[in-house]
Amino acid sequence: MSFTDHMRTLAKPIWDAQLQHPFVKALGKGTLPTRKFQYYILQDARYLEELARVFALGAHRAHDPDTALHFAKLVEETIVVERGLHETYGKQWKLTAKDMRNTPLSPTNYAYCRHMRSVAQTGTLAELTVVALPCAWVYCVVGQHLLRKGEPSPKHPYRDWLLLYGSPEFAEVTRWMRALVDREAKSAGKAEKDRLIETFLISSRYEWMFWDMAWREERWPV
Repeated sequence: MSFTDHMRTLAKPIWDAQLQHPFVKALGKGTLPTRKFQYYILQDARYLEELARVFALGAHRAHDPDTALHFAKLVEETIVVERGLHETYGKQWKLTAKDMRNTPLSPTNYAYCRHMRSVAQTGTLAELTVVALPCAWVYCVVGQHLLRKGEPSPKHPYRDWLLLYGSPEFAEVTRWMRALVDREAKSAGKAEKDRLIETFLISSRYEWMFWDMAWREERWPV
């Protein structure tokens, strides 16, 4: 069993809970209320800004040119492809890119972004990659799970989202990140491996919390 497979086994209860979350189930069925999806998209747009910074740090910290180039490619894809999807939805709601960037971070999103920033700035290359791995891997699993019966109808309100995250191209992002972590883990000591597992589980929990945050349309209490 690879190191990333081992981490996923440990995270299985968390990941299983995500597939059963009412937000995810309604998203797949197309019954998710528009206001909840809009809340999610606006928060996710802010999250992607932080994710792009993590990938940029990966390019800076990479041990070889090919790894640096791939991280730089992930920065571009995060901004161009995923943000492009968000801005497409934003136009439907008459929101500009500036409007979306001015959306205040929710409590959960704020905490998740700070978790990623802390690990990325202070951890090893493997830790930097692991802190973002659940985001890519969970979305790949969720996208494929929701498309297991085939492509959604052209009338499905969230068809574009489902097709992006259930695509083979998006799965390739997960494959590359896993391969990097597995390679780095071979030379990691026990202390670093323990940190990798802890980071992976925390990010996995934040992924569940992100769905839940959007389902509840979370606000700061005061």
